[in-house]
Amino acid sequence: MNKIAITTGDPNGIGAEITIKALRELDLSPDDVLLVSNKDILKFYGGKDICEKYEICEIPYLTGNITPGKPTKESGEFSFQSLKKVCEIKPKAIVTAPVAKNALHLAGHIFNGQTEILQHYLARDNQSAEMLFVAKTFRVLLLTRHCALKDVTLTKDIVIKKVRNLVKTFENQFGITNPKFALCGFNPHAGEDGILGCEEKDILIPAVKFLNADGINITMPLPSDTLFVEAAKGYLTGDEIPYDCYIANYHDQGLIPIKTVAGDKTVNMTIGLDIVRTSPGHGTAFDIAGENIARPDGMKEAIKTVL
Repeated sequence: MNKIAITTGDPNGIGAEITIKALRELDLSPDDVLLVSNKDILKFYGGKDICEKYEICEIPYLTGNITPGKPTKESGEFSFQSLKKVCEIKPKAIVTAPVAKNALHLAGHIFNGQTEILQHYLARDNQSAEMLFVAKTFRVLLLTRHCALKDVTLTKDIVIKKVRNLVKTFENQFGITNPKFALCGFNPHAGEDGILGCEEKDILIPAVKFLNADGINITMPLPSDTLFVEAAKGYLTGDEIPYDCYIANYHDQGLIPIKTVAGDKTVNMTIGLDIVRTSPGHGTAFDIAGENIARPDGMKEAIKTVL
C-alpha cells in the first residue's frame, strides 16, 4: 500500500484528538493517508470531517467504552488490535499515536511498548527494531529500549549490530553517507579508566575499535553529562550540531537531553524493520484527555517525518 497508515492510539488518551488536529492543520491528500481507527472514536473527539475525508480501516470499539482519562482493558485491546492490523496492511510508513502500557497489560498483551509489538509482527531474518529520536538534526539512538535500569545489558556484538543498522538508516532515510556518531559513556565520566565502572573498557571501547576499523565514524565513549551540551545549543540556536547522531546506552540517558530542548517536537522513529514508524515523543496524557486542549505538534512532526 502506498499510503501512510496512522493509528489513533488509546481511545481514552489524547491520540484521536491530536490526530484530528494534525490532519486538519497539515491538510494532506486523501490519497496519502489511511486511518486505522474507529469512526465513533473520531466523532467522539470532534473528527466527523476527518471521517468524511480519509479512508478508515475500522477497528471495532463500543462508544460506551470511551472514558477519557482512564486506561482500561478495552482501550488496551483496541490499541493492540490497531497495531496488529497496521502490520498486516504493510503500508508505506506507519505513524502511531500514544498508547498506555498498563492498558495493554490489562488486555493481556504483555509488551513494553509499541516498538516491541511492531518488532513482534514485522521483524524477519533476525531484524531488531531500534528507537531513534529525532528533532530536526538532533538525533539520539537508544542501544537498549524499555527496560528497568538494573536490567540494562550490553555486549560488544549488540553495539556493533545496532550501530551498523544505524548507518543503513542514515543512508536510506536521511541521505547521509559516512555519518558522524558520538557514543555516550555507560558510567559517570565514561568510567574514568575503570575506576567508576568497566563497561567502557570491556564492551564499548572494543566495539568502537571494531567499528572504526570497518570505516564507521564513531567516537570513543564520552561523558554524557557534557556530550549533549553542544547538541542542545545547536538545536536551540539553529547552529550546526557536531554529530549526526548521539548514541545512548539506556532510555533516560538519551531522552532527557533531547526532550528537554525539543519537547513535543521530538519524534520517536522505529528503525531496523522494513517499514519505518514514527510517533510523537510524548504519551497518552490522560490528565488532559477529552478536554480538547492537547497540542498536535508532536503528531504533526511524526507525520511530516515520513511524508
